[in-house]
Amino acid sequence: MLTWQVACHGPLRTLDERLGRALATGSLPAGAAEFCADLGNTAVALPVLLVVMVWAGWLGWRRQRERHGAGQGGEDADQGPAPVRWWLPPLAAGLALAVVPALVVPLKLWIARPGPPQMTGDAPAFYPSGHGATAAVAYGAVGLLLIHSRRGMRTGDGATPARPHPPTAPAPAPAMVTVAVTVAVVVLNVGVGIGLVRRGYHWPLDVLGSWCLAGVLLAAWCAVCDRWSAGSGGRAVRRRTSGGLGADGV
Repeated sequence: MLTWQVACHGPLRTLDERLGRALATGSLPAGAAEFCADLGNTAVALPVLLVVMVWAGWLGWRRQRERHGAGQGGEDADQGPAPVRWWLPPLAAGLALAVVPALVVPLKLWIARPGPPQMTGDAPAFYPSGHGATAAVAYGAVGLLLIHSRRGMRTGDGATPARPHPPTAPAPAPAMVTVAVTVAVVVLNVGVGIGLVRRGYHWPLDVLGSWCLAGVLLAAWCAVCDRWSAGSGGRAVRRRTSGGLGADGV
């Protein structure tokens, strides 16, 4: 609906431009707004995502080695633990960010929306916001990788129970950690969006449209990782078990 309103010069676009002009002349300090807007630059968001991708990949690889050792110690050769695709979540996160310009640039050229008054003279290609989409996908993927990796640390990805460890300080409740990460990602992206509008780089609907696009990409990440990675709660193990029962006719 947002894209239709922008492309067809609908009433929502008129309200959007009024709101954008009001926010651009608002009281939010220009320095803080510029800082928030810069967080949507690829030069800022990409390194943050790469660091978390490397950390999540290393953590998954380490868990796979531990799981493999546990499987050799007590698992039957035919019913060993299913392969752990530890590389899939970080790889899918990187691919999601790589897809952003491939989707945003054609949309910008097709919609050909002129920018705010501060961007007069630039080519009419402002919807959706590339900075908004980059920030939403990059920081959203960071949050999902953190939550996914913590879930794997808690469940062991379906591996055999770990050896008992000495008691340690209680970890924060998983639900609280998930909520904290989610709130941080939302606040960060709202800050980026406000900064882009306040500095006159984009209209509000440009940012909202980029968030919708990012939501589709992050939903695809969740679907892929839930279906094929080890974070799917041992589906591969269940498939192998059910297949063995069928073969034996039991």
